[in-house]
Amino acid sequence: MANPFVAGQSRTGGWALGLLLGGLALVGSGLETQAASQPRPAAASGLGQAVSPSTPEQKALVEHLLLRGAVFYGAWWCPHCFYQKNLFGTEAGERLPYVECDREEAGRRRCLEAQVRAYPTWELGGEKKEGVLTVEELKAWSGFKAISPTP
Repeated sequence: MANPFVAGQSRTGGWALGLLLGGLALVGSGLETQAASQPRPAAASGLGQAVSPSTPEQKALVEHLLLRGAVFYGAWWCPHCFYQKNLFGTEAGERLPYVECDREEAGRRRCLEAQVRAYPTWELGGEKKEGVLTVEELKAWSGFKAISPTP
């Protein structure tokens, strides 16, 4: 059976597991599941809404990642991708440089071209990292300098 968590492989026989786990992640977080066929305009909106507001540092990190050209590849049904987005809070989570790999042909093509093998995958400066990265790991990897608090 194909692995439903690996990009570029058929999820025949495993698609129900991916849907179930993605749905459980959303419901388990106290969120209402949204219709999967209804794309939303924001970058990472297909992953569901983050459950807490973003901090100034989370917002600054996302802007830094955007400026550095980082890309976050994922799938709408992936609970790990939802968790990754949730680490940034609501506002910053919507600004993530996210590519949806399993909803439309253009995204699938982009993920195949990038040779994404697992979700989530981060790419920065030609280097890829697979799996959920903590905010601290993303700061270190991207060279983010912490913002100083205003007096």
